[in-house]
Amino acid sequence: MTSQPTLPKAGHTPGDPGEPGGGLQAGLKNRHLSMIAIGGVIGAGLFVGSSSGIATAGPGILLSYALVGTLVVLVMRMLGEMSAANPTSGSFSAHADRALGPWAGFSIGWLYWFFWVVVLAVEATAGAVILEGWIPAVPQWAWALIVMIVLTATNLVSVGSYGEFEFWFAGIKVVAIAAFIVIGGLAVFGVLPGVDSDQAGLSNLTEHGGFLPHGAGAILTGVLLVVFSFMGSEIATLAAGESENPQQAVTKATNSIIWRVAVFYLGSIFVVVTLLPWDSKSITEDGSYVAALDSLGIAHAGQIMNFIVLTSVLSCLNSGLYTASRMAFSLGQRGDAPKGFARTNSRGVPMTAILASVVFGFVAVFFNYLSPDTVFLFLVNSSGAVALFVWLVICFSQLRMRKIIQAEAPEKLVVKMWLYPYLTWATAALIIFVLGYMLTDTEHDGRTTVLLSLLVAAVVLLIAYVKEKAKGSERKLGDGDGDRETSKV
Repeated sequence: MTSQPTLPKAGHTPGDPGEPGGGLQAGLKNRHLSMIAIGGVIGAGLFVGSSSGIATAGPGILLSYALVGTLVVLVMRMLGEMSAANPTSGSFSAHADRALGPWAGFSIGWLYWFFWVVVLAVEATAGAVILEGWIPAVPQWAWALIVMIVLTATNLVSVGSYGEFEFWFAGIKVVAIAAFIVIGGLAVFGVLPGVDSDQAGLSNLTEHGGFLPHGAGAILTGVLLVVFSFMGSEIATLAAGESENPQQAVTKATNSIIWRVAVFYLGSIFVVVTLLPWDSKSITEDGSYVAALDSLGIAHAGQIMNFIVLTSVLSCLNSGLYTASRMAFSLGQRGDAPKGFARTNSRGVPMTAILASVVFGFVAVFFNYLSPDTVFLFLVNSSGAVALFVWLVICFSQLRMRKIIQAEAPEKLVVKMWLYPYLTWATAALIIFVLGYMLTDTEHDGRTTVLLSLLVAAVVLLIAYVKEKAKGSERKLGDGDGDRETSKV
């Protein structure tokens, strides 16, 4: 381990793209990256999980989303600074490896991979529930299997096929939310003809107990409920490594994160809590977006939302498998995973990394049906706080990487974190505060999630420590052999 990590030499990429079997290839087009960046912040959790947040914090949930959204914008700014200077499929894991040491890159890389293979199971099951409702003749487990196989095949074909599928999946999500915001906004301000929206209006923000009906503390509880729906915004920085112009792609994705969060999260939630009173039973019974569509008199609102949620699930599955495989590929390149993970075929596809990731995804799906309340629940809870761990590591990596980039290649600082280093430290402090607050939350399993996630993190850190000690012993042994050879001469 060196005390002063360095940036890779210009033009040097392990396994040059374009060589058959030599490395990842630049198969993602600008339109793919743009839609991956936009769609990456829109997870199924926004549609499914927002109702519990509204019930907990009332209209004040807007402040919860704004707080987490600000956190994501700041973290993405830091990640954008590092990734624009050095685009790589390992993203924050590779940056942590250079900035903090191999133990950090190893630990956060494997934790992130673990998070996404568990997400594969969660999303496959969610999609299977919807599909079984439409075609009950096919059992739920079979739908989960079919969905996983189809998207695995998509990822195995080429990175371009992943990008194309994600372009259309994300496109449907974006169009759906944009239409929802426009139609709902017109109804809120009473200018949508032919719609009975008597209960809609800005008054819903202050009536029914006020803007904060459960007190200011509910804002923080709301943060715990919505924070994990933002996971995925960093995918664009991983995918940029396989684009035609990585630096430009990262810069564009980083600069657009503010309006993406503001429009898709704050905009759509604002429409929900102004269309309906926050304490409306339909929000908790039918889901916030279905209830909002119903209030507009839109026929088959439930099935429309099921289609949108299914699209989001498929998008998340597609991106989750891509992300997990690319992180495994990067770990393999750095010697932190089996070497086979770093091998690619003639199309630049890391087949072993993809198949290994999907196998663990299948295992998690199996446990979801065999033991949903024990083994699978443990997997979900023990990966739940990984998002916050990742963001925290990004903060500490950026503090160090800024100095390295300034010393070695200042021209690569095309994206800069605002008010460095003060805002970086403030962001890290806020993340630590959220983790600490989660330890006080027993009602929504926040404490269990943090403790189990810390347990898994401790195990991974222990493995990283043992691995580093073993490497150190090998180096000492090698130096000793060299000394003996020298004495013979």
